[in-house]
Amino acid sequence: MSRALPKYNKRRVLMIGGTAAVVLSGAVIAGNALAGETSKSSTNATTKAATSPGTVNCPAVAPSLPAIPASAQAEVTRNLTLLDTQIAEANKRLVDTVGQGGPNFVQNAILGPLKDKRVATINRIATAIGRTAAKPTGLDSLATCTLNANGVNAGGGTATAAPSATATQQAGNTGNTGATGNTGSTTAAGTITCPDVASKLPAIPASAQAEVTRNLTLLNTQITEANTRLANTVGQGGPNFVQNAILGPLADKRKSTIDRIAISIGRTAAKPTGLDSLATCTLNK
Repeated sequence: MSRALPKYNKRRVLMIGGTAAVVLSGAVIAGNALAGETSKSSTNATTKAATSPGTVNCPAVAPSLPAIPASAQAEVTRNLTLLDTQIAEANKRLVDTVGQGGPNFVQNAILGPLKDKRVATINRIATAIGRTAAKPTGLDSLATCTLNANGVNAGGGTATAAPSATATQQAGNTGNTGATGNTGSTTAAGTITCPDVASKLPAIPASAQAEVTRNLTLLNTQITEANTRLANTVGQGGPNFVQNAILGPLADKRKSTIDRIAISIGRTAAKPTGLDSLATCTLNK
């Protein structure tokens, strides 16, 4: 028995040592897997941070307003809220379109359209105040927003602004008495066609003629600029780029301009209604 005992102890040592080796190997494998997972998570987090689109930063409008007449308070408040909504929507679009388009995508598809919407909204605020008090001026300077970029893949960049209509084009449009048909030449991008506004207007009082003519001319200028932008951005953005970046903002600008026409007529005559239906334009390929 004294001889068998050492052999038994020897086997026990071997078994315990083997078990320990297996446990140790398992711990090493698990540790490597955990380290790999941690590294992967860290890489994903780094990548996500690197593609953060940033946020839109716009000047505050409310502090620049004069005393608001009680009769205009509701409309002004509604449009100030709309300005905040527009910024929130632009920030959401920044997140949803990370990595899309070329270097000028954010300017052309988000910041540019946002500015157009803000111009129209700010103009409505000024018009509301101006009905019963001095109309504030210079507020258009608050329409332009900037991008606070947190990442390197936000698609930022400075796009060349679409040139405004030349004096010759404006003169030609005025001669057309504000007809808002397509003023652009056919390009690979197509052309924009808008409903005629002048033919839908009632008799224009003499006191409103100058303002109506000026805004009818502006409608044509807006179409010219939209056609120029259409040609300059061929191939940019996704399938909804033209609608979101060109036709949508154009409709907003036209609505604001048409509203001014109706208001100017309504000061001394019956204010025309239903003209908002003429704001939406279409793309002819």
